[in-house]
Amino acid sequence: MTTLMKNAEIIQNCYVVRDLEAACERMHKFYGIGPFLGGAVSSLNDHVHRGKPEAPIEIRGVFVQSGDLNIELVQPVSTTPSAFHDMYPNGQEGFHHIAIFCNDYAKERDAFVAEGYEVASEFEAVGEKFCYIDARDPLGHMIELYPDADIVRTMYQVTRDAATNWDGKDLIIPWDVAGL
Repeated sequence: MTTLMKNAEIIQNCYVVRDLEAACERMHKFYGIGPFLGGAVSSLNDHVHRGKPEAPIEIRGVFVQSGDLNIELVQPVSTTPSAFHDMYPNGQEGFHHIAIFCNDYAKERDAFVAEGYEVASEFEAVGEKFCYIDARDPLGHMIELYPDADIVRTMYQVTRDAATNWDGKDLIIPWDVAGL
């Protein structure tokens, strides 16, 4: 059997939510995890949806750590066609994607495309290119490919450190207060 990636390490699970604050409270209630870092509206720029240039995707998102797994919650703010709306077109919520760092982002993205998996959305955030590969058939979710970039690794480390040192007071902490 040929594999698309070599020893891929899933580092994140992401959920699309309708109400970011309520979702953070729910996750904390069920799992006791926190704090959730982020929360402000941000833009995913230079957005291409299924090969067609589109307006930026406006989202509110947070990262939280649960052991070795990072969890992201995303509340879409814009109605721009995107991988988020492909999966949850009517304001629904649920599991959306897993994330993986790539040794060679373009090469690994192109390997998925060569195997027939479409790039649902590709965009720029934090100065880097990211994409969602539509793997709903056969996996039931999208795959987010990350470049192996220092800024992204730093976001993960800040999230891990915040969870380790959390005093339990503020459930949602903006990135700039958290150290980014």
